[in-house]
Amino acid sequence: MTVKSVSDRLADTPRVRETIMAAAAAARGIGDPRAMTHSWLLTGPPGSGRSTTAVAFAAALVCTDPDTIGCGRCQGCLDALSDSHTDIVHVVPKELVIHVEAMRDIVHQAARLPTVANWRVIIIDDADRFTEQAADAFLKTVEEPPAKTVIILSAPSTDPEDFSQTLRSRCRHLYIPAPSEDEIVRILTEEEGASLHDARLAAATSLRHIGRARLLVKNTDVQARRAQAINLAELVFHGDQAFQAVGALIAAAKKESVSAYAEEDEKERVELAQAVGVGARGKGAAKALRGSEAALRELEERQKKRSTRRGRDVLDLTLVDLAGVYRDAMVLKSGADVGLTHPDFEGLSAEIAARVDLAGLVACQDAIAKCRESLDQNVQPTIAFNGMLGRIRQACNVK
Repeated sequence: MTVKSVSDRLADTPRVRETIMAAAAAARGIGDPRAMTHSWLLTGPPGSGRSTTAVAFAAALVCTDPDTIGCGRCQGCLDALSDSHTDIVHVVPKELVIHVEAMRDIVHQAARLPTVANWRVIIIDDADRFTEQAADAFLKTVEEPPAKTVIILSAPSTDPEDFSQTLRSRCRHLYIPAPSEDEIVRILTEEEGASLHDARLAAATSLRHIGRARLLVKNTDVQARRAQAINLAELVFHGDQAFQAVGALIAAAKKESVSAYAEEDEKERVELAQAVGVGARGKGAAKALRGSEAALRELEERQKKRSTRRGRDVLDLTLVDLAGVYRDAMVLKSGADVGLTHPDFEGLSAEIAARVDLAGLVACQDAIAKCRESLDQNVQPTIAFNGMLGRIRQACNVK
């Protein structure tokens, strides 16, 4: 396997690479000391690689090579890039929000001194999920981090409605653009072993979302659900078949959201059961069992909330896939010289373009956007999807 330095990993985004490498150098006392700060906020569109950029930044900070910063081959870099470094705490939220209780534990982690590296790095993905109380609890740490701690927050937006502006004002902001299609193809072929054809298709249809592109070349459930979503655009013209297909599509989305994390959830349940002494015998076992029941119920509730979030995310991606069909139809109808989102379904997009005018195609996109908004407001998926299909049928003049 080819060893890639941090600089090489960030080569697709020169400005980001320059900023991070200058900061890592300043952390060693090299170059302009103003290039380094203790609190960062990385933003960018979904799939832009904010989290992997944060990990690469952390690797550059804990790298032990005396000559090449972020060498990619020393033990510090290897551990950081595999998410196993003892001085890097990588928080990946799995629930709808980040509560104040979880934040207090992160504050405690941030206060600890590094053990083997020169820096302790706290990475928090999806920091837009902070509750107001959680953001307030973290504010002092962000304002005045311990001398050897670096905090890297990652969020898709800095919008006042999405992200704490108080936290935003205390961090240095670095925007992470979406990777190029060529970069995604390189990653999929070199790191995932995908064929050039499959990598090109995944890069296009994922809208340059690297995480989803990876799933599209590896996960058959994701591939099948994508095809089901796109097929809805065809079924719209066939009576009530589209409405009948909604149930299967939602079930497939639920299966995808559950199966992807089933092993991880089961491992968490087993570890908790062992920790609280489930199955123990002898004196005190009954009392321990009563306490364990409450802990297990709490875990089940947390996992249920996580599943809700995952299911919502999968359904949102389903709608993104469907919107791509109508976007491609608009491209074909207008003769625009741009690539298609779903080149493997060009025939369907061409058929829709021939049957629906541009105003109708725009109305289809609006219907999908309204469905996404409804899901975000906790409307039942079946109701939201059926309402969307009714609007799309009307836009397509389906009787």
